[in-house]
Amino acid sequence: MLRFILGRLAVLIPTFLGVSIIAFTFIRILPGDPVMLMSGERVMSEERYLELTHQLGFDRPLWVQYLDFLGGVLTGDLGNSIVTRRPVLSEFFSLFPATLELSLCAILIAVLLGVPLGIVAAIRRGSWLDQSIMGFALVGYSMPIFWWGLLLIILFSGVLGWTPVSGRISLLYFFPPVTGFMLIDSLLSGQEGAFRSAVSHLVLPSIVLATIPLAVIARQTRSAMLEVLGEDYVRTARAKGLPPRCVIGLHALRNALIPVITTIGLQVGVLMAGAILTETIFSWPGIGKWMVDSVFRRDYAVVQGGLLLIAGIIMLVNLIVDVLYGLVNPRIRH
Repeated sequence: MLRFILGRLAVLIPTFLGVSIIAFTFIRILPGDPVMLMSGERVMSEERYLELTHQLGFDRPLWVQYLDFLGGVLTGDLGNSIVTRRPVLSEFFSLFPATLELSLCAILIAVLLGVPLGIVAAIRRGSWLDQSIMGFALVGYSMPIFWWGLLLIILFSGVLGWTPVSGRISLLYFFPPVTGFMLIDSLLSGQEGAFRSAVSHLVLPSIVLATIPLAVIARQTRSAMLEVLGEDYVRTARAKGLPPRCVIGLHALRNALIPVITTIGLQVGVLMAGAILTETIFSWPGIGKWMVDSVFRRDYAVVQGGLLLIAGIIMLVNLIVDVLYGLVNPRIRH
């Protein structure tokens, strides 16, 4: 198993280098001068412009800037934000709990609903229930996040008034963050109604972010279950008189889990991409909104550092998925 994990780690090294090049290049090909954007509406003299350009290192060759960036990454220093002057790592990890909380709730909704719906659709193949589930999954997968999010805001926040429009908790509650997770911090605060407010703010963004992963997981579960249900060992289990719950749960589902686990792991990247739109729509103070604001401000250090950190998280999740492969099916290790 250790050899299997080391082999997967070796593959991540060139991937990480490639992502670092893309992250470094991406922000620099966009039009706009970060030094001029720093001045805002004030008129900047040419001497001051050259001084700031030199301080930020933008007057050096690109390959030198990249090597400095890569050296900083290897030493754990991603630089400081041009706008806030704070370290990128500090800003990232102060905002990451908000995105992680939203993503965990979204993937939890997607898995808890997607897997059972996929199993039911496979068992009832060709029925109206199967067609309805797959129809809803197709609609959910095709739904643009920004349109779907605005539609839910208009319905549940504007018309029905059931949920808040934006933010993580009502302005009526204030307490120092302990874990960064609003659900946990609101419980620890002991303030009456704080946890309920945090949940009500989390419901709509989680549903919006979970829509596409839910549809993908349901379709993949159905496909994997249909393939497994046609195998000889499943027919043998049924011929022995085993109850359907045992056949589906012990024999079919376990062997269908490998492609489902793959799909769930790949949805982490989808959640990170979807979080950018979702956080922008709901004014959710996470890394997605932080990255969008940084792109508009041409904050080079934040954009390239943020992209690299997000890619690192996705690669880590993919590594965990690979390890789970080996645990679910030992033949893969060899």
